[in-house]
Amino acid sequence: MPSQQRSVLMAQQERAVRTRSALIESAAELFSKDGFDVVSLSTISTRAGVSNGALHFHFASKAALTAAVWEAAAQRLRQITHEGAARGQAAGSGGPLQVLVDTTHALLRGLRHDVILRAGFDLSESPVPVPGADLRRRWQAWVESLLVQAAREGALARDVAPQDAAHAVVAATVGFGALGSRNAQWLSQSMLTRFWALLLPRLAAEATLKELVASGRRREGMAPPEVASPLHRSVSRQSA
Repeated sequence: MPSQQRSVLMAQQERAVRTRSALIESAAELFSKDGFDVVSLSTISTRAGVSNGALHFHFASKAALTAAVWEAAAQRLRQITHEGAARGQAAGSGGPLQVLVDTTHALLRGLRHDVILRAGFDLSESPVPVPGADLRRRWQAWVESLLVQAAREGALARDVAPQDAAHAVVAATVGFGALGSRNAQWLSQSMLTRFWALLLPRLAAEATLKELVASGRRREGMAPPEVASPLHRSVSRQSA
């Protein structure tokens, strides 16, 4: 193929990718703002700045577009949990409970800044024709698996069941996400830090509690717990 034709083809492909991404993001914004049921395809195409014909070129129906929004959100959630799991394999990670704390902070940052992730969670309670499209269930399964690991390693208090702890964590984080759509303070680091400062003394074994940072450790190499989070000290005192 001549170089000029390759250039034209590449330009067309890049434009198609941009158009598809714009449609997914516009749909996510409108679903999150107005609700799935009331948003029309024409409203989405107008928001994205493309024609109805361009929209139907990429998505044959509202259901197909909704599935694309959900899959994009699911990919973002996978990235958040995979990064959390990778941190858990690093030396000095603080174990599965610290990974859980860190990952909930990452999730709320995502919900605060990423409209596609927010829409994905919102779609969990909408009558969307996407089989298995429930980010809340996926999030709960991941949280529960981490708490099972914590129990196996002796990091949980002896009278705490992993499933019960998972219900509390998922209810809180999903609840913060829902409330945050109206008031961003619910998605703040300080709000989640206070939640963990309240829960960790009940959740963690005494030896583990001393190592946990309620405010989260965003990356390897951050300050040690006693410096990184003033609330770490208050959590430790409660266990004394």
